[in-house]
Amino acid sequence: MATDKMLLACILALSVSVALASVVPVQDFCVADPNGIALVNGVACKDPKLVKEDDFFFSGFDKRGNTSNPMGSKVTQFNVAQIPGLNTLGVATVRLDFAPLGLNAPHTHPRASEIMTVLRGTLEVGFVTSNPELRHFKKVLNKGDMFVFPIGLIHYQKNVGKGHAVAIAAFNSQNPGAIPVATTVLHAMPNIDSGIVAKAFQLDKGFVESIQSKV
Repeated sequence: MATDKMLLACILALSVSVALASVVPVQDFCVADPNGIALVNGVACKDPKLVKEDDFFFSGFDKRGNTSNPMGSKVTQFNVAQIPGLNTLGVATVRLDFAPLGLNAPHTHPRASEIMTVLRGTLEVGFVTSNPELRHFKKVLNKGDMFVFPIGLIHYQKNVGKGHAVAIAAFNSQNPGAIPVATTVLHAMPNIDSGIVAKAFQLDKGFVESIQSKV
């Protein structure tokens, strides 16, 4: 019995070591090389001798996003595509701009949790837990308030103030991904069969088809 316990402890220790080894960097940085041909979980590394300061730099975080769209919001991304030096570092950030009543529609990030800070205005934010509980956590945030959205859960932000609102958010992934719920279901290419969507949401099939026809 003691031998079995010792063996189990060794297996657990080895598993933890392997897990840590998979995320701990083995070099100072791995600046993204968009022309790299290596197939990796991320982007191939640029030759360190060719790395420059601008690989870690991006200007424009202070620029207001264009909210002249049906949602009245704009998410400006700053991930490895904009800042090559983020490659393999496991972080990214976005700026969120909202016109009055603007909405960042329900969506998920499949590869990251999110922490958001309001810089200006008032936002209602919320997320919904997984099935079967489907608990809805929501909160009204003002300037200086922060809120966390756990990885993979559907969440949203809406401007409930009278003026323009601004927030920034950080992610624990260089490429968190985004899956907008309505757009994904209604505008997949090719379309999900309208009968499937209609039955899932208990909607008229013709109504679904009319939405799917709009690009």
